Amino acid sequence: MGPTVITRHGTIRGQVREGVASFLGIPYAASPTGPLRFRPPAPPAAWDGVRDADRFGATPPKPDYPAPFDVLLPEPSIPGDDWLTVNVWTPDPAGAGLPVMVWIHGGAFSNGNSAVPSYDGHAFARDGVVLVTLNYRLGVDGFALLPDVPANRGLLDQIAALEWVQDNIRAFGGDPGNVTVFGESAGAMSVTTLLSLPRAQGLFARAITQSGSVQAAADPADAALVTKELGLALGREATAASLAEVGLPELIGAQITVRDALSVQPDPARFGASIVASTMAFIPVVDGDLVAARPLDAIAAGAGSGVTLLTGTNTDEYRLFLVPTGLADLITEEALGGLLALLGAGPAVADCYRANRPGASAGDLLAAVLTDQFFRLPALAVAEARTAGPAPTYAYEFAWPSQVSGLGACHSLEIPFVFDNLSAEGAELALGQAPPAGLADRMHAAWITFARNGDPGWRSFDDTYPVMIFDSAGGGLQADPRGDERRIWAHGR
Repeated sequence: MGPTVITRHGTIRGQVREGVASFLGIPYAASPTGPLRFRPPAPPAAWDGVRDADRFGATPPKPDYPAPFDVLLPEPSIPGDDWLTVNVWTPDPAGAGLPVMVWIHGGAFSNGNSAVPSYDGHAFARDGVVLVTLNYRLGVDGFALLPDVPANRGLLDQIAALEWVQDNIRAFGGDPGNVTVFGESAGAMSVTTLLSLPRAQGLFARAITQSGSVQAAADPADAALVTKELGLALGREATAASLAEVGLPELIGAQITVRDALSVQPDPARFGASIVASTMAFIPVVDGDLVAARPLDAIAAGAGSGVTLLTGTNTDEYRLFLVPTGLADLITEEALGGLLALLGAGPAVADCYRANRPGASAGDLLAAVLTDQFFRLPALAVAEARTAGPAPTYAYEFAWPSQVSGLGACHSLEIPFVFDNLSAEGAELALGQAPPAGLADRMHAAWITFARNGDPGWRSFDDTYPVMIFDSAGGGLQADPRGDERRIWAHGR
């Protein structure tokens, strides 16, 4: 018999493996179906007796990733309607005062879930942390701007999960006053947005953003254009009342139609400049209510300034999107000039990147420019905006190149290292064989140290741009790595 824990809504029974107790599929909100669909999350119904929590709950509805990402980014699909759940790993349910870390998964706000093998929390709990992962509504259900229901339902789900942590985590040995929220890609964009929201104030003391920052904040008018495209794909008005009549396969199919149209022809006149800039169709929207301002503007004005932040990116983020698809090999020198111009990168930018990468192909140069424009520069912008605040910011860069040819230190590659979970099912598809365990030890330990005391072990961010580099050679703190490329965007366009 596994251990039992009494939560606010009922008693659950978990399981123990190698000294770590896990409790999976715990509802933090009611099923967002029927009359609760497209509504803010509601409390779950209480239950009698003991509820088994020994397996993951249902996963949120989502489309399949397009090839080849369906292979590189494997994610399980578990049927069922009750997908607003959390999973908890703890070293001691009877303990007290343990640091808590809450993981928000990525997936472009349309994919992903908490059952992805790389997100297993065993190693965090083994090393003294109560680790929580969560599901939230995705795509149309979570982020489409519909005229007859509240916006940002996926963010409201995340807030509800963090409120569940505040109400229940003591029962698992955790300290609700020492919560670190962390996430990757869309999860990191979510964390940055939560950092800027008054509604989320007090729900976490620290935050970590991995390869995501302020890229996802749609203007309402732009989000309305996406809603219009959704309606055209379905042949009906895109309101909550109307969409409730649409079968899930048809709705997911329409979502794919909009996603693919944006990818093939990212026209600002059709989708809106903020949607095109984000490259994602369904994202958080500046609705004037939950999200009253763009996250970067709110952070620059002091929002979240009391929350300690660890933020960073990977050296070769965009190679994940250009190399496996074959796009990198299709970029010619002539095409590169036109693409850089569309990105706002003038000749001086191109010359700077080329000088730092002698012999690089046109595709390599495009990947480097896109990595900085979409990932590194937005993360640094948040760090810059926080330098006058009371809580420190720490910056890192993950630089270990994958053993899979051409990927480099690409997007999402750091996750198995952070979780010290290099042997997770499917991880080898991006990592290759025998990735460096010592690097996982160092990175995982830094995240835990940060969660415990707010200091990952290196100097905090200031106007010298100190960045901790993680690579298999040992890495180390560098002052303003590739600073010429950072500066050229502001001064050399």
